[in-house]
Amino acid sequence: MRINTLVCNAALLIAVCGIPVVAQENTGYLKTKVDPGRAGVFIDGKYVGPAANFGAGQKYKVAAGDHEITLSEPRYEDVVTKVTIQAGKTTKLSQTMKALPLAKPPFGRLRTSAPDKFSAVYVNGKFMGHAGEFNNPLQGLLLNPGTYAVKIVPPGGGEGHEEQVKIEADKVAMVRLQK
Repeated sequence: MRINTLVCNAALLIAVCGIPVVAQENTGYLKTKVDPGRAGVFIDGKYVGPAANFGAGQKYKVAAGDHEITLSEPRYEDVVTKVTIQAGKTTKLSQTMKALPLAKPPFGRLRTSAPDKFSAVYVNGKFMGHAGEFNNPLQGLLLNPGTYAVKIVPPGGGEGHEEQVKIEADKVAMVRLQK
């Protein structure tokens, strides 16, 4: 009887210890080194976060296989590339993005508030940055006067929050994503 219990416990221990190995067989990592570091990283169309945080490139856990990576920053041309992630390995992505011409004034300012500072901010469907970049009185996204569809989406995905915002010259508009 005691031997059966020991055998069962040993089998259970082996099975539990094998779980991380199985999980590792199906995932690898994407390490980013992007200029500018504030560019958003999208894997197969899903926003996962910024390319860097305080100058340090981010490392994202990704399913093994082929993936389309998009780097997006409003003042630069988007970069789209393909990568192959190998299980248990880190794939490095280094990229310098090409700057776009600067926008011309007048400007109004869009500020955002979200529980997660890395929530993606979209204006008229275009990624503009992270909520933490536009969340205090000294920050904000400068936009020409007009009406815009603003959407804030948490990094884990979900519906987020979308609303129409009127931007007026030399004024501030605020959009909040509640918990």
